[in-house]
This record gives sequence, structure tokens and C-alpha cells, in this order.
Amino acid sequence: MLPTLLDLAQQLTQAGKPFVLATVIWCERPTSAKPGAQAIVQEDGQITGWVGGSCAQPVVIREAQRVLREGGEPYLLRLGASDMGIQRENVRIFPMTCTSGGVLDIYIEPHLPAPQLLLIGDSPVISALSQLASVLHFEVSHVPYADLNQVSVNERSSILVATHGQYDEDALEMALRSSAAYVGMVGSHRRVAVCREYLRGSGLSEAQIARLHAPAGLDIGAQTPEEIAASILAELVQVRRRGVSASEPAAIPVAEEVVTSHEVAREKAVDPVCGMDVEIATARHRTSYDGRDFYFCCPACKRLFERSPQEYFVSNQK
Repeated sequence: MLPTLLDLAQQLTQAGKPFVLATVIWCERPTSAKPGAQAIVQEDGQITGWVGGSCAQPVVIREAQRVLREGGEPYLLRLGASDMGIQRENVRIFPMTCTSGGVLDIYIEPHLPAPQLLLIGDSPVISALSQLASVLHFEVSHVPYADLNQVSVNERSSILVATHGQYDEDALEMALRSSAAYVGMVGSHRRVAVCREYLRGSGLSEAQIARLHAPAGLDIGAQTPEEIAASILAELVQVRRRGVSASEPAAIPVAEEVVTSHEVAREKAVDPVCGMDVEIATARHRTSYDGRDFYFCCPACKRLFERSPQEYFVSNQK
């Protein structure tokens, strides 16, 4: 990795900001990027480095933002199709429609901050979680009171409430109004039912209350505080990994939803042929069909679309 990219990666890691490291590992000429070329893509789409030109970069940025948003493991991104490339499983494949052609294999490596675990209360289960959670790479913070205003909560946060009835209700109300990915409570079924009734009376919606995992933890027959902590950590891992499958087959994306002239406020359109993002304000290749405007990354895509527009409408609806 180039020194500038190493410095940026270190800065982002220290700041707790997610990013993707994209590395070209194979190419079939002609391509502007060669094996070893690298770039860092941040959550807002800012890219530093070089992994290809106008046909490759938009797809890399969009894929990087997707994996940062959805979470997931590193994977291989192929731009273009080739009979000469090594065939691999678990590859996301996008067409390369630039007139120059070429094929790129790019390794997409997400770097996400350690998931945050906020522990509210003072109990043996909280103490056990404080010791065990770091083994699973959680960033643990202890909040002895119900006030979450003193900490930063986001979609990567998990909150566990175990106050022995001292201020469960106050803590749960704040937690369930937050954007935390997980909210759990340690307590008996009867105690949990009382808290749910309180939350309804506090104006929380049924959808918000349904987010509560209570009693927290997977049912493994846990009895001791340490066993209960282990069951809660198992549930946290389940929530973190839900929907992510290492065996998910390779995806060959087709054109995404087409942006029309009524959606110019979004600033970007999707090329209906190759699926690449196109800046509407600066798009050089555009056409109109059936009362709508379409934008393209290159003349080849525009020509293919104009030859058979209905073909891409059908593909888009599959």
C-alpha cells in the first residue's frame, strides 16, 4: 500500500470511521489500472487512490458504499467478462461496457470500526459481559445510569440493560428511541411484560417495542451470570451476522431503477445498460424514450439502449 494510503487508513481507523480498501489483483488488457493498484473508499463515497477510470470507479464506489452500509466480508468484484480469467466462486460481476473493453478483478476489503456495546446497569451479568465481550472484538462502554445522551449511539451500537429493576424503564425508553441495532434487557418474563406496558404508555410504537430482545440472550439453558452473558453474546453475534452468508452465490447485477427527469434532484442517474452511476448535470450521453430521460456512462451504452430500449426495461424488472 502506498504511504499516503497507509496514512489515511491509519487516520480513519483511529477516528473510528469505516472504509473499504479496493485492490486490483488481476486484469485483462486494455485497462488503465494494473494489478497492485489500490484505493480507499470512505462512507460518503470519497475515493483516494486509483483502481480504474470512468467505467470502473463508479461501480467500485457504489459497491464499497453498499458493503459499508450492509456489512459483510471481503469479496471479489469483477468488472467485465472474460474467457481467460480464473473462474472463482463468490464473485460479484458487473459488465464492462466501455468501448476499450478490458476486465478487472478487484478485491473489496471492508474495514469497519469495532461494534459498540453499551452496558447499562450494575449487575453480575454486566460484569461478566465487560470481561467476555472484548474477546469478540466489541468496544465495551459501561453506562451506570439511564442517560444515553452522554454517549454516541449509531446503527452499529448494541445496548444491554440490566439494572435489577432500578431504572429499566427509563433506560429502555431511551434505547428504543435510538438507532441502535440491538436493544436487550436482562430480567424475568414477568418483569419484561411490565416494562413493555410502561413503554406503550410512554408513547413508543409497537414497532419500536418489538425491537426489544427480552429476556436477552439465546435459550441455551444459562443459569450463572457468566452463562447468561455468553448467551447474550451469542445473540449479538447472530444479530451482527444475520443476512450475511459466505456461501451466497455470485451476483450478476443488471440495471437498477432508472432515474427519470422527475428525479433530477437526486443528482445521479443509473445507466440502464451497465448499472453505473452517472452525474446528471455533467452527463455527455443521454436520450429520451417514452417521455423519460435516460443517462449513460459512454456512447456504447447509449447506442445499445437506443437499439432496443424494451430489452433493458425487461431486464430491470427481473
